[in-house]
Amino acid sequence: METRKVQLTGGSTYTVSLPKEWARQNGVEAGSTLSFLQDGHNLLVTTDSVEGRSTGELDVSDLDGEQLTRSVMTMYVSGFDVIELTADGITPEQRQAIRTATQNLIGVEVLEETTDRVIIQDLLDSSELSVMNAVERMHLIADSMLGDALLALTEDDDSMAQDVISRDDEVDRLWLVVSRIFRGTLRSPVDAASLGITREDCFDFHSAARQLERIADHATKISNLALKLDTVPEPVCEALADLHEAVTAVIYGSVDALLESDRERSTRLANESRSRVIDIDEHAREIDQLLRQLDPHEAQSLGLIVDSLSRSADYGGNIAETALQKAAPRP
Repeated sequence: METRKVQLTGGSTYTVSLPKEWARQNGVEAGSTLSFLQDGHNLLVTTDSVEGRSTGELDVSDLDGEQLTRSVMTMYVSGFDVIELTADGITPEQRQAIRTATQNLIGVEVLEETTDRVIIQDLLDSSELSVMNAVERMHLIADSMLGDALLALTEDDDSMAQDVISRDDEVDRLWLVVSRIFRGTLRSPVDAASLGITREDCFDFHSAARQLERIADHATKISNLALKLDTVPEPVCEALADLHEAVTAVIYGSVDALLESDRERSTRLANESRSRVIDIDEHAREIDQLLRQLDPHEAQSLGLIVDSLSRSADYGGNIAETALQKAAPRP
């Protein structure tokens, strides 16, 4: 680490020299314009080169299907605004994989398409997106998925189960948006400043979004099991409904704690949510005892559903832990 002494010039202006090597590497010379960003006690200096839309190129000659779809998504999350996919000849199967990728990304469209090249572009301005709103939206969708998955199970409603499964795509899209924004704050102080929140807070929201994405996955798992099961005994339905209510209380309390700006109230809500997780574990063990009276195959499937609900509560507890860290005093 280099140090520089602050000089006072003209009786009222503080000046400091820039490291020559850094200036040369970044094309800084006399007359260049630099941007200064305040980050707590730190002052960040950036060049104009950090702004503008970034373009990435990917040779897809050896990629197809799920591998190609994931590669496009990875470039999106990495922060490229324009993604150019090239090959000697892009096959119809590859084009379908690319379309699948764009459909799973918010704000991304195909800009240009030729025999050997497809260009897709992110049309959203990350500075206009709210990580907090994205997390809140993920919570509402995941919570409704979990409730409807239990309803599909207890009422033997296959159409509702299928609907829950389809909603998982929306949660995944929001998760990718949050991941893209978060990685942008790590890469560029300009991106962080445009969000209006600190990078630490962005990390906390990213961590919570990951937990909500997992909860949605478990709602999907419950729905898939509901499609295979017939009528569930009434005592089991009632026990699962009680367990779901307790799980929902944990998740809601944890998300409320995360979004709460008052540190004292946030801490109280988070601690209350974490304390409920222990009761849920005991409740789950009681249901497991009830399931032993059923047919082994049915008991196994219902046991997996109980496990998914318990894990969802654990993920809610993880969000509560993140809320505690967010509310804690910072140096």
